[in-house]
Amino acid sequence: MKKILILLIVLFSLPPGQVLPQEKIWTLEECIQYAIDNNIQIKQQVLQTRFQENTLNQSKLKLLPSINGQAAHNFSFNRTLDQTTYQYVDQNGQSNQFYLGGNMDIFNGLQNYNTIRKNKYQLISSELDLESLKNNISLNIALAFLQILLNSELVNTTDNQLQITHQQIEKTKRMFEAGSVARGNLLQIEAQAASEELQLINLRNQLEISYLNLTQMLELQSPEGFRILTPEIRIDTSVVFWGNVTDIYNEALGIRPEIKSAEMNLAARELELKIARGARSPRISMNHSMSTMYSNIRKKIIGIDPGQGMLYGDYPFSEQLSDNLNYGFGFTLTMPILNGWQVNTNISGSKLNIENSQYTLEAEKKQLYKTIQQSWADAVAALKKYSASMKAVASMEESFRYTEQKFNVGMVTPVDYNAAKTQLLTAQSEMAQSKYEFIFKTKVLDFYKGIPLNLNQ
Repeated sequence: MKKILILLIVLFSLPPGQVLPQEKIWTLEECIQYAIDNNIQIKQQVLQTRFQENTLNQSKLKLLPSINGQAAHNFSFNRTLDQTTYQYVDQNGQSNQFYLGGNMDIFNGLQNYNTIRKNKYQLISSELDLESLKNNISLNIALAFLQILLNSELVNTTDNQLQITHQQIEKTKRMFEAGSVARGNLLQIEAQAASEELQLINLRNQLEISYLNLTQMLELQSPEGFRILTPEIRIDTSVVFWGNVTDIYNEALGIRPEIKSAEMNLAARELELKIARGARSPRISMNHSMSTMYSNIRKKIIGIDPGQGMLYGDYPFSEQLSDNLNYGFGFTLTMPILNGWQVNTNISGSKLNIENSQYTLEAEKKQLYKTIQQSWADAVAALKKYSASMKAVASMEESFRYTEQKFNVGMVTPVDYNAAKTQLLTAQSEMAQSKYEFIFKTKVLDFYKGIPLNLNQ
């Protein structure tokens, strides 16, 4: 009951909006999904894709005829022309004019049709760019995740070595107090412990920085309470790389979004050339219109008097609109002859854009091959380094145990003991680094083959 009361007091003493940090254990898959859901660049690319979708929809709607309406209300004073009778009258008046009309392209060199196709390719390209961005962020998250695992392992290794050094200090103290060793031996072991403590502090700082880096990539406000799940990673040093760089590259060509996006952009540029050439073609369009008008000074003939002539009466608004109604449609043929050489300039520019897109596609393919080639070489080198470092660590551990036994009986100096211990720690650190480098590079190769990132596989 007392603990509950203390907890309630702490909760109510916090400022508004602040809560106690709650630790959450994150897996790699959760980190990747959270980054994809909250990354600002991805959200911006989503908006860009929606813009492209709107552009495509607008190009489709452009096939519909255009219809525009117009209404005018005019005031006239003194001697004015009545627009309904085309006669001058000496009185003030008001009139209305109504118009509804528009046009529709029947043929314009297939420009509208090719524009729709071009916008489809650009929409697909934008969607592929979004997928490519997600892939890049996923790889960066995986690298940051593995960096935390590496730093954690280095911290644990150094901390274990420091514990051994502290145990050795206690042994050396007892030996010094018994007069078996000189005080210098104890001082050198204590100096070694101080050096390892400093190294441990630096490694812990690096671990915190790696946590900060990952939380920033996840758009989290603070790394407080953030921890990752350490997966069970198994490495088979007898692993055989099936296939080769060329096989992986050929497989990646068909699935990598950056390659497909470049291909879609090239297709869009080719359609832009067709659109530009379509401007040379004659254009056929249809126009349609409907109009009517009303004037309050216009009179309606209601009869004929033999003595007075024409008899006029009021001309109602609805009747005038009906009587003055006219509508019709027509066709227009436009022949482009000379427009400041603009059509030829657009065609020339479209050809240059196609050539540039071809270079972009070629560059993307070369970059993909180089990345796979480098990852392959790094993975092979890391595996060899890891296999060698495992043997080195095993040898160093055996050598250190032997040196430690000799040191405990005074057969080696503290300098030799510290040197053996430092060599073992260095070998363990190199083994950890080569292990996680191999893991990352193999996951990159799997990723280029379409295998999702998963450290448990």
